[in-house]
Amino acid sequence: MNVPKAEPDAHGRRSLHERIAADLRDDIMSGELPPGASLPSTAQLKTRFDASNATVQKALQLLKDEGLVVGRAGAAVTVRDHRQRTIRPAASLSRAAAGASYPWLTEAARHGTQASTTLLDVTEIRPPADIRAALALPENESALLRSQLLLIDEEPAELVHSYYPLDIARGTPLTDRRRIKGGTPALLAELGHPPHRSVDRISARVPTQEQFRALRLPGSLPVLCTLRVVYDDHERPVEATAMVKAGHLYELQYEFTAE
Repeated sequence: MNVPKAEPDAHGRRSLHERIAADLRDDIMSGELPPGASLPSTAQLKTRFDASNATVQKALQLLKDEGLVVGRAGAAVTVRDHRQRTIRPAASLSRAAAGASYPWLTEAARHGTQASTTLLDVTEIRPPADIRAALALPENESALLRSQLLLIDEEPAELVHSYYPLDIARGTPLTDRRRIKGGTPALLAELGHPPHRSVDRISARVPTQEQFRALRLPGSLPVLCTLRVVYDDHERPVEATAMVKAGHLYELQYEFTAE
């Protein structure tokens, strides 16, 4: 009788310095170690994890490379300010008032940060399968792609690929290689497709090469991927957007009210 081999100890699949960094990263993301707080001393970490000084330093270097903490040898290592950010996706359908900034720019300013956008590309392209399904497009039909990189305090924060059906996009400012005045929700409303409902699908994935480069990721930490489909008041899908953020820096917050 063939006896299946036992699974290797799960701890053995990650080196000790990676496990130390993971626990400290969780303390930072949960707020147990808030911005400005000092991490436990090297001596405390050596005792807590039964690790050598070199292993602890290797774990701390991982967190420094990820931009979560700052410090130097012989000094306290502290949590960086404004590194862990909460994104409120519900605000994305809000239309900017005439002459006002985009809602997400206003939100960033409210939290003491400066946000900006770099438009990477505007082109007609055959979208990936999940986008075709979201927009109910035939197999070989193209869509308009608008790619942007969002920056906070001049650091890459989010890679955004937004797709639009060509019968909606062609001949409109969506095809222009510049920012949409007032934002796409306002423009879609002007075009007779006011955003009425959005549906998000969220997953954690290993970053692609494009995402790795654009977001200047420090390693193969997972990215947080959101596929958002926007429907107009006739329930037609009019926009599908793939948004990718560094998984160790962001969390999403949704609010629901009981009916």
